Amino acid sequence: MALDARIPEGPIAHKWDNHKFDVKLVNPANRRRFKVIVVGTGLAGASAAASLAELGYQVEVHTFHDSPRRAHSIAAQGGINAAKNYRNDDDSVHRLFYDTVKGGDYRSREANVHRLAQVSVDIIDQCVAQGVPFAREYGGLLDNRSFGGAQVSRTFYARGQTGQQLLLGAYQALANQIQLGNVKLHNRSEMLDLVVKDGVAVGIVARNLMTGAVTSHSAHAVVLATGGYGNVFYLSTNAKASNVTAAWRAHKRGAYMANPCFTQIHPTCIPASDEFQSKLTLMSESLRNDGRIWVPKEFGDERPPGQIPEGDRDYYLERRYPAFGNLVPRDVASRASKREVDAGRGVGPLKNGVYLDFADAIDRLGRHVIEERYGNLFQMYERITGEDPYVVPMRIYPAVHYTMGGLWVDYNLMSNVPGLYVLGEANFSDHGANRLGASALMQGLADGYFVLPATIGDYLAPQLGSPPVTTDDPVFAETQRSVEDTISRFLSINGTRSVNWFHRELGKIIWDNCGMARSTESLEKAIAEIPALREEFWNDVRILGEGDTLNQSLEKAGRVADFLEFGELMCRDALHREESCGGHFRVEHQTEDGEALRNDDDFAYVAAWEYTGDHASPALHKEQLEFENVHLAQRSYK
Repeated sequence: MALDARIPEGPIAHKWDNHKFDVKLVNPANRRRFKVIVVGTGLAGASAAASLAELGYQVEVHTFHDSPRRAHSIAAQGGINAAKNYRNDDDSVHRLFYDTVKGGDYRSREANVHRLAQVSVDIIDQCVAQGVPFAREYGGLLDNRSFGGAQVSRTFYARGQTGQQLLLGAYQALANQIQLGNVKLHNRSEMLDLVVKDGVAVGIVARNLMTGAVTSHSAHAVVLATGGYGNVFYLSTNAKASNVTAAWRAHKRGAYMANPCFTQIHPTCIPASDEFQSKLTLMSESLRNDGRIWVPKEFGDERPPGQIPEGDRDYYLERRYPAFGNLVPRDVASRASKREVDAGRGVGPLKNGVYLDFADAIDRLGRHVIEERYGNLFQMYERITGEDPYVVPMRIYPAVHYTMGGLWVDYNLMSNVPGLYVLGEANFSDHGANRLGASALMQGLADGYFVLPATIGDYLAPQLGSPPVTTDDPVFAETQRSVEDTISRFLSINGTRSVNWFHRELGKIIWDNCGMARSTESLEKAIAEIPALREEFWNDVRILGEGDTLNQSLEKAGRVADFLEFGELMCRDALHREESCGGHFRVEHQTEDGEALRNDDDFAYVAAWEYTGDHASPALHKEQLEFENVHLAQRSYK
């Protein structure tokens, strides 16, 4: 079935402005009659909840954290893109739009990306007004730096803690609305199911993580802003609590899951140090502004990096991609590093890294400048590795970081289930097959501050005078009973293996077979192994404790159970997409230079999967992608 994204007519530069005029409005006096549930309090969720409440809507917020400011958005260190052109280096809304479509390897929706570029300029003004302490030049103007996939400086930053500062801005806006009584906050509350009546989203069922109480909540609309699913790989840069549960439960209630195989490997992470590690640490992409990436030219060169002369070093990104150098997009840089390590040129105790060297930048700029730009990142690296990056080059290697796939949404950010909106990393819409650095913060705040507040009225206006479906309705009782039955089933298995054991085993299957490189053989192997592991989980997982209290083992069990189902769909999506594009690299489809080779004739579409009740046979729906403003071309960063 073909999907209708409800993209407005007209020239792309005018679509968003015209659409805002055409959508239905709810007048200020009537907004208080509508209730909206927001799940998640990262940048997308906190900004959406604060904005909707300030407009006058009743807002109810659920976060499984103790405080909204614990959300994983704080880990986005490097910066946020905006087409302000403060550096006068020929940036523009159109150039940001072009770079984003090209960076996503032509697998994103043009209209959404152009809107993102337009709104980007307003985000910076919004955040400055909130007091976000962006870095400034000597004269007091906001500073910019470069990021991968662009040849202009458009990234605004606050040292290496941009995500944290932006989240604090959104959090204070949200906290103000909570204090005013316009937002009701449920912290330590995890959404475990979406309530759907007659095909329409009408509420959620959540569990209080402290008391174990399972409760139902109704609203006119539900907004999911619950982040990505990178922890399906077990080892990733994501916070350990990040999961797919809210999106997956919505998927099983009818929401389509789009492009789940589009996962991003970040090139600048600290390499794993042993097999018992539970997560990986991201070093910001901003470091590639001044750091140079290299490996020894000779195999088995055991000399310390400071003793390897220039002539014996291979600055392979600068060699292969001279126009962009160390600032090629993440998927390109990641595959290049993997190529060098696989060839036997890896560095470090486990030979599983490459060098990120700041010696040239320190000589050119002085140590004090590097400290001002990246000081907290250097401190973090030294604490983790015991090595001083001012003296010894950092060791980095790619790791799972971000997910471009997610629930399908139309131009209004509403899923195919009426009343269910999806924001930020939880949706699929803006990044295609690869996200450019500093664009996650941009999308989350664009969706929450500017897009959803302008579009949700189009859905709510016709419902004026209709109260939300009451939680006494049988559909709420049925959904809540289903959640409680699942919890009881978990606690009754009483097997022999821990939840973490199953999560680690799943991660190995996914990483080995659907990681940085995928093939027909590897994906078919994963699709055969995951159902067997899933069956073993439901027969042999051991969950300690009870359901009516704090029980982190029980929490993890629900999330891993969803990963065990979602992982299979992810591999099936990767198997069906017979091409390479962005972060989806099928070894059967590559150029002579080892770059991704797209198949635009057959796969220039969004693959949106419908849950049918049978994991082996999901239904595929397609949204054809039209490229009228950026012409399809083989990506080149040389």
